[in-house]
Amino acid sequence: MESTLRDLKNRRSIRNFKPDQITDEELGKILEAGIFAPTGMGRQSAKIIVVQDSATISKLSKMNALYFPRAVNTDLFYGAPTLIVVLGDRSSWTCVEDGSLVIGNMMNAAAAIGVGSCWIHRAKEEFESEEGQQLLKEWGITGDYVGIGHCVLGYPASDEAPRAAPRKDDYITYIR
Repeated sequence: MESTLRDLKNRRSIRNFKPDQITDEELGKILEAGIFAPTGMGRQSAKIIVVQDSATISKLSKMNALYFPRAVNTDLFYGAPTLIVVLGDRSSWTCVEDGSLVIGNMMNAAAAIGVGSCWIHRAKEEFESEEGQQLLKEWGITGDYVGIGHCVLGYPASDEAPRAAPRKDDYITYIR
């Protein structure tokens, strides 16, 4: 339990990655953590797409920037060599929660094995767009899915981990 709490307390979003690809073994462990995330009624409504092709990552980064005007000429995936897109099956009323737990599990697992990660928003907008719908079609993804988020993965460019912000005093309220 102590190692789990330590990993959870020490996980931080990484926003600068080395270009080196993570290993298949590391990726497998991270994905395994994702597929064992809790889901509403055990429906497993999330769909996980692993992207390691740099041209596709670049394309998705540019698409993502369209919905974040301050960053149009910025790599919003921070040079990460692996991008995981998480979608949710719209027919499940817990698809957003399910997909969010998948990403959370993957980020925590990544930290536990020394892989950096960061949640990137705007998957919803990307995959609602005509271009995003076309990509899903090209990838063989059929069904009615909503973009939940992206999880970028890679080795941190710096050995110095970002510091945690102090926890707010009123984070927890007890009703006893």
